[in-house]
Amino acid sequence: MNICVFGDSITWGAHDFEKGGWVERLKSYCLENHNGVNVYNLGIPGNTTEDLLKRFENEAKTREPKVVIFAIGINDSLYMQTKGDYNVSLDKFKDNLSKLIEIARTITNTIVFIGLIRVDESKTTPRPRGIPGRYYKNESINRYDSVIKEFCERNNFDHIDTGEVINIEDLEDGLHPNSRGHEKMFKVIKSAIEKFLSK
Repeated sequence: MNICVFGDSITWGAHDFEKGGWVERLKSYCLENHNGVNVYNLGIPGNTTEDLLKRFENEAKTREPKVVIFAIGINDSLYMQTKGDYNVSLDKFKDNLSKLIEIARTITNTIVFIGLIRVDESKTTPRPRGIPGRYYKNESINRYDSVIKEFCERNNFDHIDTGEVINIEDLEDGLHPNSRGHEKMFKVIKSAIEKFLSK
């Protein structure tokens, strides 16, 4: 059974210098405990839903996953200079989610969404600190996370809420979890998808 995890730099494992991120921890767990379950880390740093749409179908169909996990949206919610001028607008974000699901359903019926974590705004407004650039704010992240939750409720998809899992001390640079944070995410996500691992 193949599990494909699509996302951004947090999915990719940025700043987990011990084990390479929550997805790599999930991969190791499955190798040790679930024979025949293969986890593919398809996170790319900086990706938004716009970026993912360009590669999702080819990358998913090649691997024929039984389970597709989406962990994306925080880069959609950032703005460059003007508050509200999001990297990907809310309307476009909703449209992108619908398109991703339309494609995913041609591959599998088991689709899971990971909720968005919150950031340390003292380090992310802007990021990097002191240099005009990308602004990650929890108010904006909350809006996008709410869209994901509502989308899952409407379509009866599993949603794993990580909004309260990561604390400020679990963030390496204000945005990405450190090794402790990735371990926390792994434990919550592993528990939530365990039901799929033995099918």
